[in-house]
Amino acid sequence: MIVLYRIYQLLIMAPVLLVATIVAALTTIIGCALGGGRWWGYYPARWWGRLFCIMSLVRVKVTGAENIDPATSYVFVANHQGAYDIFSIYGYLPHKFRWMMKASLRKIPLVGYACEKAHQIYVDKSSPSALRHTMERAEEVLRGGTSLVVFPEGARTWNGHMRPFKRGAFTLANEFSLPLVPVTIDGAFDIMPRTRKIPRPGTIRLTIHPPIPSPENPARQAEAIKRCFDDVHSALPGRHQ
Repeated sequence: MIVLYRIYQLLIMAPVLLVATIVAALTTIIGCALGGGRWWGYYPARWWGRLFCIMSLVRVKVTGAENIDPATSYVFVANHQGAYDIFSIYGYLPHKFRWMMKASLRKIPLVGYACEKAHQIYVDKSSPSALRHTMERAEEVLRGGTSLVVFPEGARTWNGHMRPFKRGAFTLANEFSLPLVPVTIDGAFDIMPRTRKIPRPGTIRLTIHPPIPSPENPARQAEAIKRCFDDVHSALPGRHQ
């Protein structure tokens, strides 16, 4: 069975997903260049994320969608288990959003440029002026009525356990008075953890928790961070706690 799955990955899944990635990137670039950034900057990537999961034989189950309002902007904060966090969030989070992502991802051929044209936010900490530019881009996106998705751990886990949350997402929520929405990703670590290069079939569960009001001032930030961390952590199985 494993041999058949590997043959499927090599001869069918990989070529289809390579073509889909190129098509989604080009569609995003062209659509955004023609002035339809809000639509073309979101839907091609959404379909691409779903296709990645379907072709990889990965099921995604979403609970808690009733907790969010499509007309409200949020800062979504999620744990980061593995590469399939990206595809499951892109494909199945029922809300328009943009990512906050590491500046190094801009170097990915074609995809990095497509993300830039779609107004994904690259976090550049190389200098105070670069960081200020990052905040300005975030403000532009948020004022347009779009939400942000952030992995406040900063990088994928090595062992399935959550790492401490960094403050960046919470500073943004405070800056723009936006509610925070904790999102638990469970299952992506089993499918493709940081130490693997090839995915295995499985199920990812996205749990969308009730929104948490933005911290009223920086002094309350630690409380908001702890609440979000605890909510995300609460929906993980015991082996990841």
